[in-house]
Amino acid sequence: MKTTTMAAFEDFTSFVYVGCSQNRYTLGSPYQLNVDSLLTTLVNAATFSSYHDSTSAAASATTPSYGLFQCRADLPVPDCAACVRSALDRLSSLCPSSSGAGVQLKGCFLRYANDSFLGKPDTGLVYKKCGAATASAEVAGMRDAALSALAGGGGMGEYRVGASGRVQALAQCVGDQDGKQCGDCVASAVEQVKDGCGAADAGDVYLGKCYVSYWSTGAYALASPGHYHGDHVSGRTIAIVLAITIAVVVGIIFLSVMRRSGK
Repeated sequence: MKTTTMAAFEDFTSFVYVGCSQNRYTLGSPYQLNVDSLLTTLVNAATFSSYHDSTSAAASATTPSYGLFQCRADLPVPDCAACVRSALDRLSSLCPSSSGAGVQLKGCFLRYANDSFLGKPDTGLVYKKCGAATASAEVAGMRDAALSALAGGGGMGEYRVGASGRVQALAQCVGDQDGKQCGDCVASAVEQVKDGCGAADAGDVYLGKCYVSYWSTGAYALASPGHYHGDHVSGRTIAIVLAITIAVVVGIIFLSVMRRSGK
């Protein structure tokens, strides 16, 4: 079986998606102190581990905060720590004072909330991205074979890899899932990426507690924009869903209009 490493992807800190809860905490409140303590614990833990979850209730036992981070299992620890720091920077700028938030970068995931999601399964679709459509039956067959290795337990434990011909695939579960929860989540993600991306030559599907990716050589050069689906950050309505590329385009248009109006 071929191995799949982070080198197969772009920069491990590249942005995938973010979700922020609609509710906000009061600055200086006990809950904010709990969140700050929690996030500090998670960032520190990333210097020696690829996964950690924690609960913070030191400031107030009645308003605890729950959180975790997960790095790709093949990401070296120093890169994992850098990825988690980058994820925290994203949350701070994109979800200021949110009671719950989650951000997915290419190499890591960071989430916190005011309701306990730790250890609970979640196969709800959060984000999907598909590559360019291909009419090649050969590529479709390779994809199905590579994905079957994931659903069948390819690799070990929560991190699984598969390959067939020029198609590679990987899956990873969040570390708070047991073996059955992980297997069920990956099986669901495999079905959703096949159904959702059809004949695409690449696809990513992120569920609440796992994700699956597959790609063929050069596939993401023609990849379509991703789509965020759902409320899987804090159990409350998601108020902010941002794609960095869209924000950049809007900024360029705004600057262009301002320049014209100044003439």
